[in-house]
Amino acid sequence: MQTIERASPVPYYEQLFDILRDRISSGEFRPDERLPSELELCRDFGLSRATVRQTMSRLESDGFAYRVPRRGVFASAPGRASGWIVQDDHGFLESQIRHGRTGIATKVVGAERIVPPGHVAEALKVSPKDRVFAIDRVRSLDGRTAMFSTNWFPHDVGEMIAAAEDVIDGTGSVNNTLRRAGYVTAGAQRVIHSLAAPARIADHLQVDHATPVLRVRSLSWNAENLMFDYYETWVLTDIIPLEVNVAAN
Repeated sequence: MQTIERASPVPYYEQLFDILRDRISSGEFRPDERLPSELELCRDFGLSRATVRQTMSRLESDGFAYRVPRRGVFASAPGRASGWIVQDDHGFLESQIRHGRTGIATKVVGAERIVPPGHVAEALKVSPKDRVFAIDRVRSLDGRTAMFSTNWFPHDVGEMIAAAEDVIDGTGSVNNTLRRAGYVTAGAQRVIHSLAAPARIADHLQVDHATPVLRVRSLSWNAENLMFDYYETWVLTDIIPLEVNVAAN
């Protein structure tokens, strides 16, 4: 049986989520089969009830389980993801892959050390004179340009990202690379605005200048309150809608 890695920087609830998700996806738990109770999972994995409850809520939110009052939680097969679930701690790529979406392509159009814009320096809590590492990417879905993103990282994190060849060539995940290096999200803030696309953004998205686009700004920090990733994503929501899941407690 898979176990919780106590020395891993990945939170326990996320490790348990991966274990249960894999068991559901592999057919070990068939659709509509009752999953182990919270108390059983606490006992089997040596976790607190609060941690297990967080995992079960995540399974429900991502479509791998559903709850029947007074009966328990049951396995389900998630539907094909159509959008980006903006309230979880995964980026667009991870949320789509987790739901079986294919046809996603990433093109890195810029990667360099720069003096950050003022709002970036303020968000990452670095000096306006400090260089940060910035990476620009265009993402398409089934051949249609859908998103343009810029991530900014403080020096030490940026050096690690700059050395990740798969991220720089567009085949690797920034979020997975961060987690493997121990930068695990303890909290994040996302702010969404509808704006007329600036000329540079419109050119990357291949739309007319001033076309309405949703801009998502996100700041992530770890348990030590280190601000390690700040990004700005411009989304064409006719191609990728933004999703928010609501689960009853």
